[in-house]
Amino acid sequence: MSELTTVARPYARAAFEFAVDNNKIDAWSEMLFFTAEVVKNPTMVKILTSDKAAQELAKLFINVCESQLDENGQNLIKIMAENGRLSVLPRVAQLFAELEDEHKKQIDITVVSAYALSKKQKDELCKSLEKRLARKVNLNCSIDKALITGMVITAGELVIDSTAKGQLVRLSNALQS
Repeated sequence: MSELTTVARPYARAAFEFAVDNNKIDAWSEMLFFTAEVVKNPTMVKILTSDKAAQELAKLFINVCESQLDENGQNLIKIMAENGRLSVLPRVAQLFAELEDEHKKQIDITVVSAYALSKKQKDELCKSLEKRLARKVNLNCSIDKALITGMVITAGELVIDSTAKGQLVRLSNALQS
């Protein structure tokens, strides 16, 4: 995964910087999301792994995407095809979305709890996380009865584990050291 990220990051950054400079972040987000879905298609996977020439691949890919790509999006596809990197488009789209969230000062947070959270609990959690992270928070809540009690909050690389299991693991580690 890290190698994939290393390959995809320059494309995502370049696309994002271009989108910001031209005030087309939403349009680029849509284009990249669409191309990422095209790359995931089983037929397209076979085509991308074939021995077709880069120009032929780019032309075919652009024809499949038709009006979903503007001229600049088509240029990105041509460059990525030339470098044999069309298969990393899903990761490029994901990194672009992360850059967009950073730019908009927002973050998606996953909350897995033992029980459903009330509206009031969600609002309080949202306010607390917005204050801690200094950005707008989008909560994605789910339930996992196996947790017994507590919740696991994941925000990017930050993980807050207040489950019974998590507390027991921390206690065990403290006792062993």
